[in-house]
Amino acid sequence: MREPPALPEKSHTMVWQSYLSLLPEVRIRRYRDLLRSGPYRFDLTIKSEGVIAREEIIKDLTEEEYRILLEMNDGRAPIVKDHRTYAFGKYILEYSVVDPERPEGFTYAEVEFPTLEEAEAFQAPDWFGEETTHQPGRRMRSYWRMTRLGEKP
Repeated sequence: MREPPALPEKSHTMVWQSYLSLLPEVRIRRYRDLLRSGPYRFDLTIKSEGVIAREEIIKDLTEEEYRILLEMNDGRAPIVKDHRTYAFGKYILEYSVVDPERPEGFTYAEVEFPTLEEAEAFQAPDWFGEETTHQPGRRMRSYWRMTRLGEKP
């Protein structure tokens, strides 16, 4: 995906994301909102299987809890995301530059929808680029598997 056109920016966050498990998907994140210069925040997310609609549980972590969980990751470097959100009509557009310092890095965009019907009816503008929602191996956990575990997605 190319950089989005001039849209009202809502947030700009740096995210460091690591996986503790891929099935079920369990990840931890450290992040900081660069627009508001607030403190680092930490969370743990567990996601169900699914493509368009998935259940997820997100729990805040203390910095100490995050550090302990990160140590369980055998020293693997977190995925780094330069994550921005934009007002996009009645939706929010999320745009991320993933691992900008690595040759495997890439960009992607996603839009969260309140209903499955709205998601299925959505027609992305041309500047979104290739639609990859239903392509196997195009999830962040697949990228983790390839770049941090050295496995094929």
